Formats: sequence, structure tokens, C-alpha cells
Amino acid sequence: MPQRKIIHVDCDCFYAAVEMRDDPTLRDVPLAVGGAGGRGVVTTCNYKARAFGVRSAMPGGEARRLCPGLVTVPTDIPRYRAVSQQIMGILRELTDFVEPLSLDEAFLDVSDITDHRGSATLMARYLRERVKKEVGITISAGVAPNKFLAKIASDWQKPDGLFVLRPEDVDGFVQSLKVEKLFGVGQVTADKLHALGVQTCGDLQALGADELIDRFGKRGYQLHEMAHGRDDRPVVVSRIAKSVSVERTFSQDLPDMAACETVLASLVADLSLRLTRKGREKPIHKLFVKIRYSDFSTHTLERARDNIKTPVFEDYLPLLNELVTNRERPVRLLGLGVRFRNDDAPVTQLRLFD
Repeated sequence: MPQRKIIHVDCDCFYAAVEMRDDPTLRDVPLAVGGAGGRGVVTTCNYKARAFGVRSAMPGGEARRLCPGLVTVPTDIPRYRAVSQQIMGILRELTDFVEPLSLDEAFLDVSDITDHRGSATLMARYLRERVKKEVGITISAGVAPNKFLAKIASDWQKPDGLFVLRPEDVDGFVQSLKVEKLFGVGQVTADKLHALGVQTCGDLQALGADELIDRFGKRGYQLHEMAHGRDDRPVVVSRIAKSVSVERTFSQDLPDMAACETVLASLVADLSLRLTRKGREKPIHKLFVKIRYSDFSTHTLERARDNIKTPVFEDYLPLLNELVTNRERPVRLLGLGVRFRNDDAPVTQLRLFD
């Protein structure tokens, strides 16, 4: 079986990062998302709050006791979901083999990708730079031969880190890896392993598969495999790309329609490059334009445009003119894209009363 190249990406304190991005006054204070009121629970917090011992799932009252200056904001899941979709879109421009685990983390299988000289390290670096530039938050990434090790690697140099574990480094790396780092090893299992004199994966290897299976059943074999750095789980793709898009968020708002038209031209050029790789042989069904104003209100307009192979500036300009009713209104984000026609979708005849 060919050696896999797996990247695991994980947004740094995701909800808090979005809040700090959108409100600069929150960047220099200990911040918790959620946890307000008497019974609220902290959903996540920034690293300034973590320095006081504040953690996710902690009652808000306890968090404020540990950190008297803690600032709390309510959760805004629709906004976080929109940011997540933007990030996942960037990941899927590199490869279709993306397995999201939650709003803020995902596995990518880049084994067959030839971009960036075929280097998973360069791909991870590219993704981190793009997300930081276009989304405005940082992600940590881990590169490894399998999912288990890639997830550990992404946490190795958090926040805003990149850690690469090459196949030839795996044996030496896992020898000193604490058993608490293994997937599914919580405090109860860790205590049982410690009672056997096991602290590291090296100790697990010495204990042997038979002993682990005897004591932990099927879980024991999984521990044995992880202790040797082995994991044959594939990246599971749950969706097929139905669109390709590009968008840009501006550090300073675009002042008027003329500025939007200038940016529109460069966005169309970016989209053309991405379509060359991602959209070849997929029939385009619709074009769309997205705009977000300085007050964060967001509007999208799409129109059916069949028989277009590669859209050009003149295809998108009418959509932009139709979408923008106030040509002097400052613009925070501008985006555009295509939606593909799914010729492979099954055609079904519905019953009259279904």
C-alpha cells in the first residue's frame, strides 16, 4: 500500500478567534465565548484566558473566579459556521479528500496531489498562509503518514504552529509519546496503564499485544497499534464539491463601486486558475456574487448561466451591478464563484401523493 500523506488542520481557539477578528478590542483581554450568567458554560476561550486556568466546558462562575478580568461574549453559531465554510472551501480547493471533524478541524489526504512539488509540508504551509490572509484567523497543522499521528502533530506546536512527522521519524517519535496523547485514552484508561507501569508508547510496546488484549480486549489491540504509530483509517469524504468560489476580506473597506470593479477583475482571474484544476469537465450551471458590507450585512446573487466553460469579468459585472444598489456603500468582503450542474444525479419520478 502506498505511503499516505495526511494533513490535520485545527483552528486555534476558533470561536474566540472569530470574535477577536471581528472586534479588535477583544484581542488584548482574557476572553471566553459563552459562560455568562450564573449557569453558563465556557464554550471556548482565548490563550490569555487559558493562562489563568480557564478551559472549555468550565462553568462561567468558576472561570470568573480564576480570572476576575474575564470578558465573556455570547456564542454566534451561524457566524462561526459561515467562517468554517470559508475555511473548508479553501481546503477543498487543494484536494477533494477532506474529512471535517467539526467546524474547526479536518483531515486532508494529499497523497496524490502534485501541487507544491507534491510536498505535504509545503501544502500545509500554503493552507495556513491562505487562511490567515483571507479569513483572518490562524490554524495549526500537522503532517504525518496517518490520521492518528497527524492529529497529534497539529497539537504539537499550538497555537499557530506546523509540525511535520516524516515516516522515518515515526518510530523514534512514538517511543517517548505519553499514553495520554493516544486517541480515546482518558483519565480512567491512563490510570489503569500507569498501574501497569506504562507511561509512554515505548512502555506499551514492551508490554506486548497479547497482554494488552487480555486486559483491555479489542481496545488493547488498538492501543498496541497506536503505540507503534500505525493507523490504516482512510480519510472519509462525505460530500462532492458542488461549487468553486473565491472571496477576499479587506483590512480596509472598499470605498465604492469603482473599487469593487477593480477587485472583481482579480477575483475572476483567481477563479479561472482554480477552475483549471478543480472544475475541469464539470458543467457550470450558475454564477454567483457575494458581498458583505461594513455593517456585516451579507448579500448573494446568483443566475443560471449554462454553456459557459470559463467565466470572464463581463459575465460577473452585471451580477455585481444588480446586487449593489448603493454604489457608495463601503464593502468589507467581495466574492464570486460557480455552481456545477450534477449530470450524475438520479432522475426519479415522484408519485402524485408522496
